Amino acid sequence: MFPNGANAYIDDIGKFINLKDGSIRTAIDTGCGVASWGAYLLSRDILPMSFAPRDTHEAQVQFALERGVPALIGIIASKRLPYPSRAFDMAHCSRCLIPWGQHGGLFLIEVDRVLRPGGYWILSGPPIHWKKYWKGWERTKEDLNAEQTTIENVAKSLCWKKLIEQDDISIWQKPNNHLNCKVHRKRLTQNPPFCPGAQDADKAWYTEMETCLTTLPEVSNSEEIAGGELAKWPERLYAIPPRVSKGTVEIITAEVFQQDAELWKKRVSYYKYVNQQLGQAGRYRNVLDMNAHLGGFAAALIDYPLWVMNVVPVEAKVNTLGVIYERGLIGTYQNWCEAMSTYPRTYDLIHADSVFSLYKDRCEMEDILLEMDRILRPEGSVIFRDDVDVVIKIKNVIDRLEWDSVIVDHEDGPHQRGKLLLAVKNYWTAPAPDQEELQTAT
Repeated sequence: MFPNGANAYIDDIGKFINLKDGSIRTAIDTGCGVASWGAYLLSRDILPMSFAPRDTHEAQVQFALERGVPALIGIIASKRLPYPSRAFDMAHCSRCLIPWGQHGGLFLIEVDRVLRPGGYWILSGPPIHWKKYWKGWERTKEDLNAEQTTIENVAKSLCWKKLIEQDDISIWQKPNNHLNCKVHRKRLTQNPPFCPGAQDADKAWYTEMETCLTTLPEVSNSEEIAGGELAKWPERLYAIPPRVSKGTVEIITAEVFQQDAELWKKRVSYYKYVNQQLGQAGRYRNVLDMNAHLGGFAAALIDYPLWVMNVVPVEAKVNTLGVIYERGLIGTYQNWCEAMSTYPRTYDLIHADSVFSLYKDRCEMEDILLEMDRILRPEGSVIFRDDVDVVIKIKNVIDRLEWDSVIVDHEDGPHQRGKLLLAVKNYWTAPAPDQEELQTAT
């Protein structure tokens, strides 16, 4: 994949995209392999979201997660990727085998949806620079030329600007807004059409992809960034996200956002007091927040050598995943009545804030806890926050899962109805049957 190593490959990309000034924080790697690209981005303070299909011959995403790199099982096919619009600063494909030019450019249209205004798409490997490499790829010049031409045409129809093609790397940039794009498309092409204004661009759970271009928020001039300009990292983490400042997220104001940030600093400080392992650097690496809200839990842990997969349940009253991405964090949508798109023993620490109150009467508590048991590593930890009645019910179930657990008072004192349940999944196996049991079975 990377003849001179992933680090040197990223250095090559850095010649054309500034990866050092904090403007690039979130990246998506489509068809990620074992996520070497994402792994080396982490060392540059860039947070990748890597995904690849469930493979029959090698579990690529499992390799990535065991390396401590954020990843999910996923595929670009007919449904939208489980991320909001305008989520990523950079998208990447290196020999990912996705037919970008086929199906009316449907897959590139989906990349455009999740790419931020001004964001970059990087494509390396076939068919880029085919005139030099075609013999080694064992494909005809005509086939490769036709594939690259189709990709170029789709990118132009999306109003992307091609920045560079050097060796086997090409980079395109999405426009900051659609003012000039609308004029350009009227003159040259109307295909694909813009999506209807009523379409929710952030809706991405079992939502069909469409061959229409996601419309960016309106701007007053061609220099303005649609949806609002993001602060550079690390200021981005606590700056008011544009979705909040522009009032596009229901009930979330700048004041609510700031109060939530301070609240989670307090809560995480208390977590470290009652679970001292949380303060030990290196104890946890892969962390899951099952009901992330505004990402305050992840933000409060930013100084630790770990990453957090922030989940916004599709049943949540307010869709806040776009805000989480605007903070420079990553996450996904999920229905916790279903299995998560990840492998067993994926996470070292799971945080479950009011998850079981949210899913009351939606599905069985036991089913959610069994899924948590599947994706939690042996000797991994869970922090439950919920109403005391719910916490007691959870404890009764996890005792049968052979977890160790203890109920702890709320950070504001014992008179609060909210309680914490701290749990650890034990490393155990079923005892081998004795000779008498074996003889009885036969």
